[in-house]
Amino acid sequence: MSPGEETTEPCRSRGHALTARNVTVSYDGTDVVHDAALALRPGQVTALVGPNGSGKSSLLRTLARLQRARTATLTLGDGTADTDGLALTARAFSRRVALLTQGRPTPSGLTVRDVVEFGRFPHRGRWGRTDPDAAAAVRRALALTDLEALADRGADHLSGGQLQRVWLAGCLAQDTGVLLLDEPTTYLDLRYQVELLDLIRDLADDHGIAVGVVLHDLDQAAAVADRIALLHAGRVVADGPPGDVLTAERLTATYGIRIDVDTDPLTGRLRTRAIGRHHARTERLSTTS
Repeated sequence: MSPGEETTEPCRSRGHALTARNVTVSYDGTDVVHDAALALRPGQVTALVGPNGSGKSSLLRTLARLQRARTATLTLGDGTADTDGLALTARAFSRRVALLTQGRPTPSGLTVRDVVEFGRFPHRGRWGRTDPDAAAAVRRALALTDLEALADRGADHLSGGQLQRVWLAGCLAQDTGVLLLDEPTTYLDLRYQVELLDLIRDLADDHGIAVGVVLHDLDQAAAVADRIALLHAGRVVADGPPGDVLTAERLTATYGIRIDVDTDPLTGRLRTRAIGRHHARTERLSTTS
């Protein structure tokens, strides 16, 4: 089978809905997420945006059950029935939800293929039972992330951007219906940022995966997401289509700096521009000349 054919091999799993309600997260007695709610739907990309410290990563990690919450209700739905996400065993939950976190360590003494194969751990069951779908899932994940040529290279010999793609491939090999990504474009050059965002869209559009992604770049969020959740000071202050959430007035108030919003005449996509002191000076000069 050619590399192109591998890339189009369909995923086995279909998307699940993941809904969080009443999420309150505390650090050292201080609430950093306040009574938040978020719904990830099959076939949709939901982007979490907001300033540093707004609670984006804490909320995403709570959805992945890696962050202990003071209060939270998680519900997983497969189209036929709803499941209490907090009642599932860790292994059963990991068969449905995968998370790409920030700042993963560099694996030592392992090949790229070895690292990607770790994503199959939830499917092996106790005592390392065989996983007949593992080989195909790993091949597909390597192809989707353009890592086939690096599959047998040591993971500790890769660049930061390459290693980021390896960890993403491990999440794809996990073959879940919900994929959570915490700032996945970190360390990636421009080409792989664009390709990663395209892949996120493909996973939602072609495979029905429910995707939740934390992004700092507002234009990237507007381009890739069906819905955007804007967080500020631990609260979801807006949740809806990009054009409804990313308004100049709301972004300026949230980020504490003037942010202009318009539509790119070539692509028709929403675009934002933060106006710093030097931008404002240029504007004043142009209006007085």
